[in-house]
Amino acid sequence: MRTILIFLGMLAVVPIAEAADPALNTGNTAWILTSTALVLFMTLPGLALFYGGLVQTRNVLSILMQCFAITGLVTVLWILGVYSLVFGEGNAWIGGLGKFLFAGVVEAEMTGDIPETVFSAFQMTFAIITPALIIGAFAERIRFSAVLVFSGTWLVLVYAPIAHWVWGGGWLGSMGLLDFAGGTVVHITAGVAALVFALVLGPRRGFPKTPMMPHNMTMTVTGAGMLWVGWFGFNAGSALAADGNAGMALLVTHISAATGALTWMAMEWIRYGKPGVLGTVTGMVAGLGTITPASGYVGPAGALVIGLLAGFVCFNATNFIKRKLEIDDSLDVFPVHGVGGILGTLMAGIFASTELGVFSGQGFAANINSIGEQLSVQFIGVLATVMFTAVVTWILLKLTDVLVGLRQDENSELEGLDISSHEERGYNFTN
Repeated sequence: MRTILIFLGMLAVVPIAEAADPALNTGNTAWILTSTALVLFMTLPGLALFYGGLVQTRNVLSILMQCFAITGLVTVLWILGVYSLVFGEGNAWIGGLGKFLFAGVVEAEMTGDIPETVFSAFQMTFAIITPALIIGAFAERIRFSAVLVFSGTWLVLVYAPIAHWVWGGGWLGSMGLLDFAGGTVVHITAGVAALVFALVLGPRRGFPKTPMMPHNMTMTVTGAGMLWVGWFGFNAGSALAADGNAGMALLVTHISAATGALTWMAMEWIRYGKPGVLGTVTGMVAGLGTITPASGYVGPAGALVIGLLAGFVCFNATNFIKRKLEIDDSLDVFPVHGVGGILGTLMAGIFASTELGVFSGQGFAANINSIGEQLSVQFIGVLATVMFTAVVTWILLKLTDVLVGLRQDENSELEGLDISSHEERGYNFTN
């Protein structure tokens, strides 16, 4: 009896742990933490290596530097107010500044059943990769100061409003636009901005007559593999839960990537007699970008069709832009991401339907309109995103040119941006 009393007395003085927040889902939180790391991994080092291998030796460091600098710049701007402009309480067009400097974003604050700190970090990685995608359009000929000025202003004046329209309670989301992980917000905005940038900046010296081959395909393929893996966090993470919808999003993402790679490879094999490595990995990226807006709404059979279309359409768009129109979108941002984003956003309106048998959608499909009605909403979303992005991007480019100048002088381009902009070399073969 005495032993029991002593034991009970000890229990009385042991501090009782605070009960966990009943709204917190630890499984979902763990998955979004992981997805955040995966999406950042897409930019650093994935996109940096993918793009870095595609440029000439004298410009490889400039690409890596631009990816790193944009990551830092977007992070600071996100905290200063861009997160609030996207997800803060506002109107149908833009969020307010109630979350300026992350006011109210504390450990106990929840977004659904995950901490808002985790949600905001996850969304930040999307904001990071979007302007980073654009650098493929102006590779090897832009001033580094112009990269910073343009990327910062573009994030505030293009990305933030459109992200709010779609994901932050704005007018496109209210209309019922289907964009699960960024067909409009990420891929169309980046692709259209890249096309406008290429037109305003002009081609690289020697384009299109002088061949400009990738300097390190091993680097590019390594980066492509990282993008493929990281994209699982991009799309499946957008479910904001570790559930069946996330699982289906991951599955269809992989199917579309694989089908896009095989389709592009086959197209090159038929047209040029040999399957190209660069074409195969580019087809994979096209498949990933095209499935992105539809990934939470379609099933495996629909993803197979979307990947097939992505490889075929984006392959022909690339050849049309580069060879027919002779527009030097250096690393094919518009034909892969812009065209892929448009195609995927429209396809989401079709394959999310429950009326297509084995090709019917999954997840949230039961909540959408008929195919015709949904396609009209998707088309409005695409058109609004394209027009707004094109006009504001053009204005920002003109302002950037006035402020700091857009293009390097001829001698700097010939010397290479690694030396002219950063006084460093990517490779030193004399040591």
